[in-house]
Amino acid sequence: MARIETLGNVTSRSPRSFGVHCLLEDTVTFTFKKAAVGGLATIGAVALLAGCASAPEETDGDGGEALDYLPCMVSDAGGFDDKSFNQLGREGLEAASEELGVEPTLVESAAETDYASNLQSLVDQGCNTIVTVGFLLAPAALESATANPDLEYVSIDDTVDTDFDGTTDAENIKPIIFDTAQAAFLAGYLSAGMSETGAVGTYGGINIPTVSIFMDGFAQGVEYYNEENGADVQVLGWDREAQDGSFTGGFEANDTARQVAQGLIDQNIDVLLPVGGPIYQSGAAAIRDSGRDIMLLGVDADVYETDPSVGDLLLTSIRKGIDVGVEDAILAAGNGEFDPSPFVGTLENEGVGLAPFHDFEDAVPADLSSKLDELQQMIIDGDITVESYLAG
Repeated sequence: MARIETLGNVTSRSPRSFGVHCLLEDTVTFTFKKAAVGGLATIGAVALLAGCASAPEETDGDGGEALDYLPCMVSDAGGFDDKSFNQLGREGLEAASEELGVEPTLVESAAETDYASNLQSLVDQGCNTIVTVGFLLAPAALESATANPDLEYVSIDDTVDTDFDGTTDAENIKPIIFDTAQAAFLAGYLSAGMSETGAVGTYGGINIPTVSIFMDGFAQGVEYYNEENGADVQVLGWDREAQDGSFTGGFEANDTARQVAQGLIDQNIDVLLPVGGPIYQSGAAAIRDSGRDIMLLGVDADVYETDPSVGDLLLTSIRKGIDVGVEDAILAAGNGEFDPSPFVGTLENEGVGLAPFHDFEDAVPADLSSKLDELQQMIIDGDITVESYLAG
C-alpha cells in the first residue's frame, strides 16, 4: 500500500509502482450521453485508448519494470475534498497514475500563502510533472516553471499569460481552461424557464475570471430567455454592466457564504447558483433553513454525484471536464509526449456541458429540455454568441 506522509498542512503520497502501463492517445475526448428524460446532453469524460504496450521486461517474479515518472498536484485553498474542481483534478491525476503504474504525490493548500512553498516541496521531491489546480495558483506556477524549465507544468483554469500577449508565459506550462459561460448560458435559460417567482440568484467566492464566467454566462442565458419569451425574470447577485456582484471573499463553506446566500433568498429567488468550490454547501444549508422550494445549481462537477447530500436540491450542474483534461495531460507526459498546447473546453468539443436533471427529470418540461438542445447547437454553430473572456 502507498505510504502517506503528513507534513504540516501538506499531505504527501510516496511513489509506488504498479508494474504495467498503457500508451494512450495524446488527445482529450469528452463524450456526452442523453439524460434519461428530456433529451438534455450531459457531460461525461473519457480518454480514448490508443493501444496498450506490451508488458515491460520483468525484473522479478512479482511484476514488470517500474516507470520512472512522478506526477504531482497542488490544490488551491478549497482543498481536494471540495467536491468540485480540486476533487476533479485529483481524480484525473489518480486515474492517469494508475494507468501508468505510478503513485502520484499531492499537496493540499490551506491558504494562498501556501502556494509557492507547496510547489517548491513538489520540486524538491523530484516531481516530473506538476499540476496546479485553480486560477489563483497561476503566479506561483509561473515562478516555479520559470525556475525549473526542465519540469512540466499543467495549469488548470488559467492560461498563465501575465503580459496578456495571447501566449502562455513559459514554454513548459500546458493550460487547461474552460469556456464555462457557454454551459452557464444553458443553465440560465433553464433556470428562468423553471422559476415561478421570477427571480433567480447567484453568488461567488471571489470576483476572478474563472468564477465570474459562470455568473455572467448564467445572466446571459436568463436575458435570452426573457427576450425569447417576453418574460422579465430577474438575476440577483450579478450585474453584467458593472461586472460585479455578490461574493463571499473566499472559497470556504462558512457563515459568510451562508449569509450571502440568505440575502438572495430573502429577495424571493427560487433558483440559486453558488460559484466557488464548497460555498454551495452554505447555500444548500440556507435553502433548507428557508423551508421554501428553491432549486440549487452545482458547478464544475456533477455535484449530484460528488455530494449526494444535496442531490434533492440540485436542478443540474454546470460541468467542466477537469478530470479528463488532467488525465489526458498526465498520460501524455508519462509517456514522454508532453504537449504544452492549451486546451479550451467548449460545448463544441464537449469540454463543458450540463449534468443530468436527476431528481428533477420529471419536473423539467419536455419543450424546455428540447429548447436547451436547440440552444446548445445554436451556440456551437455560432448562431448565438455567448460573451466571455475566452470567447474566440
